[in-house]
Amino acid sequence: MPSFDVVSEVDTHELTNAIDQANREIGNRYDFKGTDAKVTEKDGVVTMEAQVEFQVRQMYEIVGQRMAKRGIDLDCIEKGKMHEANNRATQDLIIKQGINAETAKKITKAIKESKMKVQAQIQGEKVRVTGKKRDDLQNVMQLLREQKLGVPLQFDNFRD
Repeated sequence: MPSFDVVSEVDTHELTNAIDQANREIGNRYDFKGTDAKVTEKDGVVTMEAQVEFQVRQMYEIVGQRMAKRGIDLDCIEKGKMHEANNRATQDLIIKQGINAETAKKITKAIKESKMKVQAQIQGEKVRVTGKKRDDLQNVMQLLREQKLGVPLQFDNFRD
């Protein structure tokens, strides 16, 4: 039986490339000259660090643009609080990975309400959808793309 998985993942390699490009642009911009502003990533948390809050806000715009150009959906970013201390301002961006239980329930409910002949199972941080026809699965993909769930969805592991 054909099946596929609904997941919400961020490609860490693309994230690293986006951060490298953002750091390069920050190093070249005139309003960041002489400052040691930088963007770092560790364990799914992107940290922006500059001298003042205004510069961190500017860095967020740069990082957001670079992520969007690399195909990373900005819905997966959760902004942390701005911290200012000792002539430094920092802000964390948490990268959300996986589908939480509440969103998974919304996905399965939407599939069941559509009355399509498919089954949806929650399997940890992903939802497996199985059906007899490939066309039914493609209709489910279209249905889920139209839903506003607050997390970016990808479809992988498609099997015939």
